[in-house]
Amino acid sequence: MGYPNVFPARRDIAANGAAPWLALLLASLWLVAPAAASPTLIPGADLDSVRAWLIGRNPELRALQAEAEAAQARVLPAGALPDPMAEVELMGIDPDRPSLLPGNVDATTWRVRQSFPMWGKRGLAREVARHEASAAGLDRDAVALDLLARAEEAYVRFWHVREAVAVLDRQIELLGQLEEVARTRYSLGIAAQQDSIRAQVARTGLQRERIARLAARAEAAAMLNAVLARPVDAPLAEPASEPELPLPAERLDQVLAMLADAGHPALQASAARTEAAEAAFELQRRARYPDLSLGFGVIQRDDRVEGYEVMLAVEIPLQQRARREREREARLRGDAARARSDALAAGLAGQLGQVWSQARAARDQRRLIEQTLVPQAQANFESALASYRVGEVDFGTLLEALDAWQGAALAQVDARRDELVAAAAVGAITGGVR
Repeated sequence: MGYPNVFPARRDIAANGAAPWLALLLASLWLVAPAAASPTLIPGADLDSVRAWLIGRNPELRALQAEAEAAQARVLPAGALPDPMAEVELMGIDPDRPSLLPGNVDATTWRVRQSFPMWGKRGLAREVARHEASAAGLDRDAVALDLLARAEEAYVRFWHVREAVAVLDRQIELLGQLEEVARTRYSLGIAAQQDSIRAQVARTGLQRERIARLAARAEAAAMLNAVLARPVDAPLAEPASEPELPLPAERLDQVLAMLADAGHPALQASAARTEAAEAAFELQRRARYPDLSLGFGVIQRDDRVEGYEVMLAVEIPLQQRARREREREARLRGDAARARSDALAAGLAGQLGQVWSQARAARDQRRLIEQTLVPQAQANFESALASYRVGEVDFGTLLEALDAWQGAALAQVDARRDELVAAAAVGAITGGVR
């Protein structure tokens, strides 16, 4: 947003000072652009650099990724057969000359035994592990969305303070120019010396606010570095432009439909855990049916094979009370998972409605300030300045007009900050991992 120079005598100075700054900005962008793909690029120039650093280097996400891969590695073993058992049975050991050598006893039986879970239990066990692995990966995505929203909020605040300080600097500069006008009128005997002093007092008050804003910028930088898992005093690149965080849709019902259709990763993880609990209940229910064990043996006497044996073993499910309690536990875990999923969906929908309302309200305020209040306040200041030059209004009226103009500009920047912060929260609930 540009502001015309209301002091014609200083127009040339302002215009001459803009060219070196613009050249420096363009040169900086030219130097940074080729390094955009470098892994050592300092984040901060734009949101993409912040997101790339977070996704690639955050230790919490790396830990969750390792846990997701570990859960995936459990899928295949969950449905595997148990390891077979090898047995050696020595019969007819001579008590006078005991020996454990197969050739020194009456008979030796060599056996191999394998258990076989029946009735689809292996498939169900693998299904439980598969759903749990899916939930672990989705947990990682949900945490990534939360961290991205926090990083985007910190980045918006980091950018916002720079814009707010620019407004304060402009107001401080305007107050300096007003002070010169008041001093000139005082020297001509047509204004009080108090006018110049009041301008100085107002400038000092703005400098105090500037210091507070810079402290907020340092706080936002520390917050951003903390989310990125960098040292809190690590340098950040200056934002090259205003962050872009558009709302995903124009109406609340549309974003709620997006949440219901696509689903937040946390919702998908909860659904996966519900499916895992249902499969676990079915697995416990099928424990009513016995498993089988098959065995094969070779009977050795002296150095020759004397015979073979085949074994079939069947479990006898006698512990019915324990089995029923395990089924009850599995069923209740499924009920809890479904209830937790419903509660999570309701909570996310509530959060979405809240941040959506905040984003729309902030956007409406910004548009009103930008399109109406700022032009009105600027016109009022220019009119007050012209009237003060000819002695039609006092200096206090002029200061009030300047404060209203620059206050409106500051309110516009603040409203844009609130709009972007709320938009980041909306994107975290409705969007995927960016």
